[in-house]
Amino acid sequence: MSENKLNVVVPKDYNGAPIEIILREGKASEQLPNREPINVEINGTIDTPLRWLEKKVELIDQKKAYISVSRDDMSIALVDKENDYYSNNISGELKASKEMRTFGINTEKRWEPIKLSQFFKMHRAFFKDKTENMKLVSTLKNFKAKVNQDIERIKEENGSKTDNYSQVVDSNLPKFFKLNIPLFKGFACEEIEVEIYADVDGRDVSLSLVSAGANETIEEYKNRVIDEQLENIRAIAPDIAIIEV
Repeated sequence: MSENKLNVVVPKDYNGAPIEIILREGKASEQLPNREPINVEINGTIDTPLRWLEKKVELIDQKKAYISVSRDDMSIALVDKENDYYSNNISGELKASKEMRTFGINTEKRWEPIKLSQFFKMHRAFFKDKTENMKLVSTLKNFKAKVNQDIERIKEENGSKTDNYSQVVDSNLPKFFKLNIPLFKGFACEEIEVEIYADVDGRDVSLSLVSAGANETIEEYKNRVIDEQLENIRAIAPDIAIIEV
C-alpha cells in the first residue's frame, strides 16, 4: 500500500477549530504558454493622449516617453517606452466633422444644382434659418444661369489675330447663407456663412460651397485646442518631453 504524506503548517494563533483539507488526484492542467507583451495602438480624437495619461500616468516612466505635435496635421501622439519594441502609441487628431465632409465645404466637391437642392432639403436641421433653407431649395431647384459668350476674331492684313473670350453669368443664387454645424468631430456646432460658387461651362453648371469664415475659425481652433491639450498634459506628466514636428 502506497503512503502519501502531507505536511501542514499550523499558525501560532491556531484556536483548535477543525481545518478542512481537500486532496485532488489526477493530471494537472497544462500551464498556459508564455506570450510576448502586446503593444497598444490607439488613434482617436485630439484629446485621446490626455485621456490615456489621466488614467495611466502612474504606470509609465515619463523619462522614456514623449509627445509629438504636428499642427499642420492637427495631431498629437504619445509614445510610451520609446526604446522598447513593444512601445505604446496613443495618438489623436482634430478631424473634420462628418457634416463638413458631407456638405463638401472648402473642398473640391462639386454639386449639380438639382442635387444640391435635394441635399439642402434633407439637411434642413443644419440651417440657421429654416425659411432661408426653403427659399434656397426652391432657388436651386429652378436654377437659371444666363451665359453670354462673345468671341471676337479679328484678322489683320499682316496675319496677326486677336481672340477675345468673355463669359458673364447672371444667376438668382443668394450671396451667402448661414449654417449651424460642427467644424470638428466631437465639437459643438458653429455658425458659419457659406457662399455658393457657380462654374459654368457651356450648358454644364457645377456648384461648390465655400466658407472663408469656417476656414478662419478652423485655424484659430487648431492652435487653441492643441495648446489646451499640451497644457493639460504638462500638468499631469511634467517630465514627458513635448516635441513640435
